[in-house]
Amino acid sequence: MGSRLRNDVTHLFECFCEVVPPQGDKNSWVIQQFPEKYRDEEVLKAVSQFAYPYKIENTVIQHYSFVLTNNESKWTFGFCRHDPNSQTAIVVLSYLPWHHAFFKFLDTIAALMHSSRTEDLRDFLTSVYNAKIADPGKVLSVSFNREESIFSVNVPKPYLLPSIPENSNLTEYYNAVDSTNMMQIFASMLFERRIIIMSNKLKRLSACVQSANDLIYPMHWQHIFIPVLPSAMVEYLLAPIPFLIGVPEEVMKKVNRTELGDVVILDADNNTIETPFDDLSSLPPEVVSPLKRQLKNKSALLGDAVSRAFLRTLVHLIGGYRDALRSSLARV
Repeated sequence: MGSRLRNDVTHLFECFCEVVPPQGDKNSWVIQQFPEKYRDEEVLKAVSQFAYPYKIENTVIQHYSFVLTNNESKWTFGFCRHDPNSQTAIVVLSYLPWHHAFFKFLDTIAALMHSSRTEDLRDFLTSVYNAKIADPGKVLSVSFNREESIFSVNVPKPYLLPSIPENSNLTEYYNAVDSTNMMQIFASMLFERRIIIMSNKLKRLSACVQSANDLIYPMHWQHIFIPVLPSAMVEYLLAPIPFLIGVPEEVMKKVNRTELGDVVILDADNNTIETPFDDLSSLPPEVVSPLKRQLKNKSALLGDAVSRAFLRTLVHLIGGYRDALRSSLARV
């Protein structure tokens, strides 16, 4: 299987939702959406769960992302914003993994939701929804607020490696987790383990999971992938197949660890890792040693140096696969 991303994207976003938190025995639910024609009830139900994966007490503005997987194994990205000054969460669904752009989009939406002109939000959403996606490397610009303001985002170039500090996910991962534990997770992904990343901060949690996945480029994780696990889906942790799942600390408290079996657990808040495997040592030392040296020099790891170091490692591991191929031609 190849990439989990779609190639036929026509809109910057597919749906915007405002979600009310759970109240008593009632689960969270979507109270408004745009466009109204979006009628995938299964997805909307999932949005409610991911917007409130547990009982959240907002103290700061927090952005994070989640992923929905369809029957063709293609991903839809959800970008969520929680604000201590708001009683609801706002979510944008898109087929595009443009985290920086959509967090900026959510901030603009939040400002318009507090505007005295209620029509401003709908006008803005309509304009962005109908805007043509600019070419890679270009700027997508949309005027709003009676053409007094402009919303603009840079369209990422394909195959551009994540950079520090430009890529907020990789920056968060690199700041939270040391190079040794990053290499441990990298190795465990290559061995297709069951991997849990924990944090009590949703922003850090989703960033670490998304970046761990980015660092196996050009390979693609083909198994269960859940950057933020809602409490309603905790049974996924018992799946006897490979997974990469971000588990909020509050959700992890509900898990009986003795039932998990052999699983790799990274605590991103404390930079600790538990694993029954020795995956990093199982990789060829001539491949691991250069990676350790490259990641050791922190002063040289700005830009795409971290991503490039892991890419070089994969090239060393699989770049010569053609030498192992043998062709047999049938005799006529």
